[in-house]
Amino acid sequence: MQGMIAAGGRGRLSDAGCGPLLERAFRTGRPKAVALIVNSPGGSPVQSALIGARIRRLAEETGVPVHAFVEDAAASGGYWIASAADDIHCDRASILGSIGVISAGFGLSGAIEKLGVERRVHTAGQSKSQLDPFRPETPEDVARLEALLEQMHRVFIDHVTDRRGGALSTGTDLFDGRFWLGDEAVRLGLADGIGHATPVLKARYGKRVRFRSFGTRRPLWSRLGLSLAQDALAGVEEAALWARLGL
Repeated sequence: MQGMIAAGGRGRLSDAGCGPLLERAFRTGRPKAVALIVNSPGGSPVQSALIGARIRRLAEETGVPVHAFVEDAAASGGYWIASAADDIHCDRASILGSIGVISAGFGLSGAIEKLGVERRVHTAGQSKSQLDPFRPETPEDVARLEALLEQMHRVFIDHVTDRRGGALSTGTDLFDGRFWLGDEAVRLGLADGIGHATPVLKARYGKRVRFRSFGTRRPLWSRLGLSLAQDALAGVEEAALWARLGL
């Protein structure tokens, strides 16, 4: 489960893309367990929730345990997905956490004024044009956005506390958007141990355990280079998410 989380082809992880993959992983043969190899800086909260809910639903329907293994990062939505597993392992240098919600954009009202461009917007509904980047922010719009972000943050917190329960440290605010490296993440209860997929799974299920890999593929039209503009924009967006983690 690699990359930015977004719908509509903007990211490499979405519920529509991961759904068939997860169905096969849980239902092909009679697996002893499903391992999620997570390497994501986050993205869409809704897609993260849909993927996480699907993982839990399949685990409960099949009775198959789920183990998450974090590579470079399970941050923000990436951690949402990882915490859908029954346990989480990571590398000592892995990044985990970033349990918060962000909304970012640009204000261009001064730029179009200098260019002599007149912005014309007509709406039915007082708040229909809220946070228009070509108009100055209003206190009312900012307050409404902050309230929405708080509600979304609460949903994220509820998911993590429901999944991680008593394992989470109570001495540190784990939900202020910070992220931690592997050893500290384990100490804080965000992960259960340091370890990589193959040795951990062999230690748990025996040295003769066999692995079968399931991975997402980019759509054919994307692999053929027929979506260069969309792929370029998605690449910029994903690079910005990784940059927030210093990666």
